[in-house]
Amino acid sequence: MSNTHSQPSTEEKPVDSFETGVSDEDGVEEEEEDDEDWQEPFSDFGPETDDSDNDWKETRTPESGVNSECDTEKKSFTCSDCGKQFLHKREKPFGCNVCEKRFRNQYNLNRHTRVHTGEKPFGCGVCSKRFSQPADLKRHTRVHTGEKPFGCDICGKKFNQKIHIKRHMRVHTGEKPFGCDICGKRFMWKVYFKTHMRIHAGEKPFGCNVCSKRFSQSGDLDRHVKVHTGEKPFGCDMCGKRFNQRIHLKKHMRVHTGERPFGCEVCNKRFSQTGDLKRHLRVHTGEKPFGCDVCGKRFTVQESLKRHMGVHTREKPFGCDVCGQRFSQIAHLNTHTRVHTGEKPFGCGVCTKRFLQPGDLKKHMIVHTGEKPFSCDVCGQRFKRNAHLKTHARVHTGEKPYGCSVCSKRFSQPGDLKKHMRVHTGEKPFGCDLCHKTFSRQESLKRHMRCQIVNHNPILRKRLQTP
Repeated sequence: MSNTHSQPSTEEKPVDSFETGVSDEDGVEEEEEDDEDWQEPFSDFGPETDDSDNDWKETRTPESGVNSECDTEKKSFTCSDCGKQFLHKREKPFGCNVCEKRFRNQYNLNRHTRVHTGEKPFGCGVCSKRFSQPADLKRHTRVHTGEKPFGCDICGKKFNQKIHIKRHMRVHTGEKPFGCDICGKRFMWKVYFKTHMRIHAGEKPFGCNVCSKRFSQSGDLDRHVKVHTGEKPFGCDMCGKRFNQRIHLKKHMRVHTGERPFGCEVCNKRFSQTGDLKRHLRVHTGEKPFGCDVCGKRFTVQESLKRHMGVHTREKPFGCDVCGQRFSQIAHLNTHTRVHTGEKPFGCGVCTKRFLQPGDLKKHMIVHTGEKPFSCDVCGQRFKRNAHLKTHARVHTGEKPYGCSVCSKRFSQPGDLKKHMRVHTGEKPFGCDLCHKTFSRQESLKRHMRCQIVNHNPILRKRLQTP
C-alpha cells in the first residue's frame, strides 16, 4: 500500500503564532512577539498543533538529504484494518541540515527551511507585504479587514490572534509567570520582564538625538522627545488643557470627576494620585527620606528640601515686578504680591476679618477659640503661639541671644534690645498729645497720660484728693 500523501492544507490546521507588528493590546502586544519564549515561531507547529487530537501520525519515509536518527522498524504502529504505519508524535525523524533542529514531519521541516533561505512565497494583495507561512498571511489580512475572531468570555474584548487572548487572560487571572531573580518582582508579559532587567544591568539602549539623554525603554524615549517638540496630543474634553502623555490626562480627569481612588489605611484620608498617598503616609511613619548635605536637616518631600537649599545658597531667583524685592521661593513671591494688590483671600468665618496668608488666619482663629496649644515643659504655662513659647523658654534657660553693639548688654527678646538702643540714640518716638512731651518707651507715655488726665479733670482730681 502506498504511503504517499498530499501536503496538508494550512487552512485546515492554522498555526498558533502571530505576525510581528500586529497589535490588539494597546501597545503591549506589539512588543510581545517573544512572550512565550519561542525560539522559532513556526518551526514546530502546523499540521500538529495544539488543536490536533491525534496521538499518532502516519509514517513518512525521509527524503534524500534528510538525516534520520529514528528506528521506524522498532518504533512504529501498524493499523490492523488498512495496514498503514504510524510513528509516535514525540519522535522527530526530520532534521535541518543548517541548524540541526529536528521536526516530527517533512511539512514542518520545509517551513523551517524558509528561516534560513529568507523565502516569503505568500504575499498580501492589499499592501504587498510578504510572509514565509500562509497562516501568517491569514492573520495579517485581519489588519485590513478588522476581523477579531477571538473574544474574552469575561470582559468581551476581541482580538485578531489567539495568542493575544491567551495573554489577555492574565489580566483577569493575575498570573505573572515571569520573575526577576535579583529583586523578585514578577511580570505578566515577557517584554516587561526584559525591560525591567535593564534596570539591574544599567542598560539604556535608546538615546535622544537632541540632548543625548538615554533611556531603558523605547516608550520613555518617545515621551521624552515631546519635551523638545512641545507636542501635546492628549486633550481634556472638559477644560481643553492638553498633555504630552496619556497618563497625565487620565490623572487630570480626576480633578473634574472628584475621583480619589487611593486611600490611607491609617486615617482613611483619600487621594487622587498615588504619589500624594505615598507622601501622606510619611506623616504616620515619620519617614524623612530627603536630607540636606550641608546641615543634615531632613524632609518628608523633595520640594521642601529644594526650598531649604536656598537658605544655604542665598539664591533668590524670584523677583517682584513692582518693587523689585526678591525671594527664594515662588510661594513667597505670590504672597508678597498681595501687598501690592491688596488681595486678602483668606477670611475669618466668625468676624469676617481677612488675611493675606492662611497661616495668619490660623493664628487669628485662636482669638475666637481661646485655644492655647503650646505649653512650657518647665512651668506648664500655655501660649497661643509657638513664638511666644520660644520667647518664654528663655526665662528658664537664661539665654540672651540679642546683644547691644554699643555697650555689649544682652537681652532675651529683640523688642527689649530695640528699646535699649534708644538709650544710646536718644530717640523718643512716643509723644503726649496734651503737652507734647516725648518719651523713649510707650510704658512711660502711658504713665504720663494717666497723670495728665487727672490734672485736667477737676472732678477726678477732687475724688483723688478726698481722704
